[in-house]
Amino acid sequence: MAPMRERDRRGPLRVALLTPCYWPEVRRGTERFARELADGLIARGHGPSLITSHRGLPSRAVEGRLTVSRLPRFPHRLFPGRRYESYVTHVPLSYLALRRGDYDIAHALYPADGLAAVRWRSRTGRPAVLSYMGVPEAEWLSARRWRRKILEQAAAGSDAVVALSHHAGAVFRQTLGCEPHVIPPGVDLEAFRPTGPRAHTPTIICPAAPEEPRKNVGLLIEAFDLVRRRYADAQLILSRPRNPRALHGIPLNARGVRWLELNDRAALAQAYADAWVGVLPSTGEAFGLVLVEALACGTPVVGYAHAAIPEIIDRPEIGRLFFRLEPDALAAALFESLELASTSQTVTECRRRAEEFSTDRCTERYLMLYEELLGRGATRGAGAEQRRHPSPV
Repeated sequence: MAPMRERDRRGPLRVALLTPCYWPEVRRGTERFARELADGLIARGHGPSLITSHRGLPSRAVEGRLTVSRLPRFPHRLFPGRRYESYVTHVPLSYLALRRGDYDIAHALYPADGLAAVRWRSRTGRPAVLSYMGVPEAEWLSARRWRRKILEQAAAGSDAVVALSHHAGAVFRQTLGCEPHVIPPGVDLEAFRPTGPRAHTPTIICPAAPEEPRKNVGLLIEAFDLVRRRYADAQLILSRPRNPRALHGIPLNARGVRWLELNDRAALAQAYADAWVGVLPSTGEAFGLVLVEALACGTPVVGYAHAAIPEIIDRPEIGRLFFRLEPDALAAALFESLELASTSQTVTECRRRAEEFSTDRCTERYLMLYEELLGRGATRGAGAEQRRHPSPV
């Protein structure tokens, strides 16, 4: 392994962030996390770059002070019907992009990209970090060929593995024997903030992807029908799907339901601020960023008491948990949270809770981790040692 280059600790960090997809093609949580972490690093004078892929020719552009390199993405569904893991075909190009750059650290946000980062680490001696954006449950890891093996290799070869919540960290320990750092993703408190009076009529918002069965949007629509029996003018705001045909069993024309385009961050923030309640009825959440975004806008929230959601909704002043995946249980939590929305103190309490998950705090924790890894150097086996004795961040 080549020795790690000495870095002037007073100079800016050159961080390569790697993710298989990015805006405007995909705007899920990982893509937003990448952008907000990059913005936090830029605001502190550092020099992050983003390496991603798309369906097109290679391109390189500066987007809001962030250099984004888009590499060609070859068809990633290898051998249709064989259920191979997604996003492996762009790994060689991601590795070449890392080698051609001049980076202090490679930070992968997806396991396949973690393979490129680990390979780069073995050649350069510089640290590699893997942030896992989900929950590595055994059933999920076995659902596609190579998925578990890719994650195991990326985690074992990285100097640090990061989980988004204590729940996700516990599953890492149980499933992979890996002890990750826990760093929750951040919310931009300037972009997401209270803007004035709420909507005149009781309004509930759920920006989760309705085509994903585990988000339980169909259950929410059933519960909302119960809400409408008490509040006849209530509205439910849902995220418009790209492909309505993917909404198996979910009615598009339910009473009081509005399907809005919520990909734009400003539009989403305004929708949160207008709403009386934000809700996420899903299972298996590694964190639940949409709940924190709603809280930042002063809006109380409802979530299913499963996975990491109780780590966010941890006090009655900011919302309610529900404990059964049944319409009446969800409706009861919505009723109580709609009552919370009527007090001005709720805005203060929600905002205070969101401040505990700010982008600034998330960025500072990652900077602490980067500096720790760079300060001690990257040596073979350091990743395994770190996971046995992780530093508190």
